[in-house]
Formats: sequence, C-alpha cells, structure tokens
Amino acid sequence: MNHPVSNNLAAQERSAAISLATIYAFRMLGLFMILPVFALYAEHLPGATPFLMGLALGIYGLTQAVLQIPFGMWSDRIGRKPVIFIGLLIFAAGSMIAGNADSIEGIILGRAIQGGGAIAAALMALAADLSREEHRTKMMALIGISIGASFALSMVLGPVINSWIGISGIFYGTAVLALVGIAILFLFVPDPAKSYFHRDAEVETQSLLSVLKNTQLLRLDFGILALHFVLMSIFLVLPLILHDELKIDASHHWQIYLPVFAASLILMVPFIIVAEKKQAMKPVFVGAIAGLMVATVVFLSSQPLWLTIVALIIFFTGFNLLEASLPSLIAKTAPATQKGTAMGVYSSSQFLGAFAGGSLGGLAHQYLGVHGVFITALGVLLVWLVLAITMKKPEYLTTYLLNVENVSEQQLLAIAGVVEVALIDEKNQPGRVAYLKVNKHILDEEKLLSLASPDHAEN
Repeated sequence: MNHPVSNNLAAQERSAAISLATIYAFRMLGLFMILPVFALYAEHLPGATPFLMGLALGIYGLTQAVLQIPFGMWSDRIGRKPVIFIGLLIFAAGSMIAGNADSIEGIILGRAIQGGGAIAAALMALAADLSREEHRTKMMALIGISIGASFALSMVLGPVINSWIGISGIFYGTAVLALVGIAILFLFVPDPAKSYFHRDAEVETQSLLSVLKNTQLLRLDFGILALHFVLMSIFLVLPLILHDELKIDASHHWQIYLPVFAASLILMVPFIIVAEKKQAMKPVFVGAIAGLMVATVVFLSSQPLWLTIVALIIFFTGFNLLEASLPSLIAKTAPATQKGTAMGVYSSSQFLGAFAGGSLGGLAHQYLGVHGVFITALGVLLVWLVLAITMKKPEYLTTYLLNVENVSEQQLLAIAGVVEVALIDEKNQPGRVAYLKVNKHILDEEKLLSLASPDHAEN
C-alpha cells in the first residue's frame, strides 16, 4: 500500500529553499543596490559619458545572459555546488574590481565580471535536486519571492548605504555578501543524494528550437526583456531628476522609494487576486503595461514632487505585477516537459533586457537628452502593448510533477483537474516522472498524491 505523500515541504526541502533563496537574494542585492544611486556617482568619474554610464549599469546582463545556460550545463557535469562556488567567487572578484575602480572603464569591467558569475541556472538545478517533483513549484516560489524582496530592499538600501560608505563601499559590501553566500552554500545547503537532469528546471538543448518557435512564449520573452529595458533606462535619469530638478539630496532618496514600494506592493495584491481568481490575467497584464506607459509620460516633463511620487507608485505597481505575472504565464503557456527550457530562454531574455536598457538608454541620453530616454522607453512599451493585446488568452493551468510507478496516463487523466499528461522515464533517475498540466481550482490533489511513488513519500 502506498504511503501518501504530504503536500508540505519536508524539513530538508524547507532548509534548502531558505538557504538557496538567501544566496540568490544576496546576489541580487549586490547587482541592484547601485541602481538608484549610480547615475549621480558615475557622472563625476573620469571619462564618463551617458552611454558609458548606461553600459556600466547594464553590462552584467550581457555576460549573465551568455553564461547562465552554459553554467547550468556545466553543473550537470561537475556538480552544482562547485559551479555555484566558482560563480560566487567570480561575482566577488567583479565586485572588488568595481569597488577599486577610479574610472568608468573599471566599473564596466567589474560589472561585466559580476555578471560572469552566472549561477542562476545552477541554483535552480540544485533546488530541483533537493526537492521532490510534487513540491518543486513551492521551492521555486520561495526563491522567486526572495528575488522580488531583494529588489525592493535594494532600492531602499542603496541610497542609505551610499550615504554611509559610498558606491565603492556598496561594491565591497557586495563582495562580502558573495563570500557569505559561499559559507551558506557549504554550511547550510544540504548535499543532494544524486544530481539529475530536471527538464522542468533546466534547459534541454533538444527543446530549444521548439521553444524559440512558440510565438506565445516569444511574446512573454519580449515582455521580460522590455520590462528590464525600461527599468534600466529610466534609472539612468530618474536619480538625476530627483536630485537636480526636485532638489532632493541623494541621501534622502530612500525616503521616496520606501513609501513608493510599500504602496505599490499593497496595490498589486488585488490585481493579482482578480487575475487568478476571476481568470482575468490578460486584461490585468495589458493594463499593467498601460500603467507603465502612463507613468513614463508623467516622467517626461517636469512635475511637482507629489505627481512624480504618484507616477513612481503607478510604475512600480505595474512593474511588480508584471514581474510576478510573467513567470506564471510562462508556466501556463509552455508544455509541461519544456518548462525548464522555456524558463531558461525567459531568464536570458531578462538579462539581455537589462543590457539593452542600460546601453541603448545611455545612447538615448547622450544624443537625445533625458526626454530621449523616456521616449525610447515609451517606444519599447508600445511594441510590448501591441504584442500583449494580440496574445492568446492564457489557459489557467499549472505545471505539476509527480514521481510515479506503474501508473498509466488514463489513471492520471481520470483525476479531477488533470488536463494533460506526459510520462517520461528520465535517464539515471528511478521511477517515471509524470509531467502534468492541471487546473488547481478543481484538482483532487489528495487523490493525485496517492499515486506518487512510495519512495517519494515523506517519512
């Protein structure tokens, strides 16, 4: 008789999720803490031009996008922890180089090396190694929450830490966080019994062409590229507007960002509830893009402080909503067996967006001025709006994985809420993995879990 599988994370899974989420959050803090203050610092560096400032801000995205998939594949061969260890060392080295730099070129080099520590795919693969198939979504959700929280925290901490120890201190502090991440990796992250390839969390090269041909997925890939393009380009000039036009000292910018982020996080919650509960994902998604455009139009002209704050609240409500919705839409749209590949392409698109937003936004600033940056951002958002309006209404299905033995597709399809089934015998992995698309609102999860392999039952 099968021992029923719990739908809660086991202690080891919970420990691994928290530890890996902390490592990821530390790394994201290091990348983003300079975002709200860099423009004010870089304009005084020898040889700095608006283009080079933008390149310095976004160059990490290029090296990250190029190397994250190879690093993930490398971790399949030599192990997850060695690759993450090497990546964190590279990230720390880049942070030290940027902290020690006395020219814009030195900052560019340091930021490029920071991005070279491309451990995102290896971290996700390790998370998959340390979680049972049926609990992997919860594990990844915890890591995703840490990423969002670290971004919000970085926008507030950046100006505060800059006022204490300067930009160089932020970079040095980032190096320390990377070293703390290494300590967490070896002291608190459990060693997996064995590493397997996980098609739900890693890129499968044979599926790449299929994913790249999927026009619905490509719309979402362009979406995350556009979102981070706009974020990077706008923050090339927004700190200058707050400082030069609105006369707010850089050390006080956190007093703007803190209430803005608090308000935006509160405001996004009802939209997420409406999108999921009322199955109104597409109108909410399109509305969020329109909100970004409205905020950008307000930024275009000189405004009183209160209106700029309103525009920032609208911008970050839309940004946070889209940042949360896009991975969910990828999971809804991608075939269950290609989710990892789809997420890998999506992640690379995000980093390419940061690079393009920094470099092209810098060019626009250099040759077209501050208004040129916002107009460029509006152009990108307009293209995205058209693509979003013309996308298919998403199916409200969730990817669900289960390790099974002697279970047929018909048995799985007979369970309420199971819509699609693919049973795959994974190499070097015991049992079979059922890749499912399910309707969570009507899913009989207890019955589904009763079919799980007894080897995956929680003790």
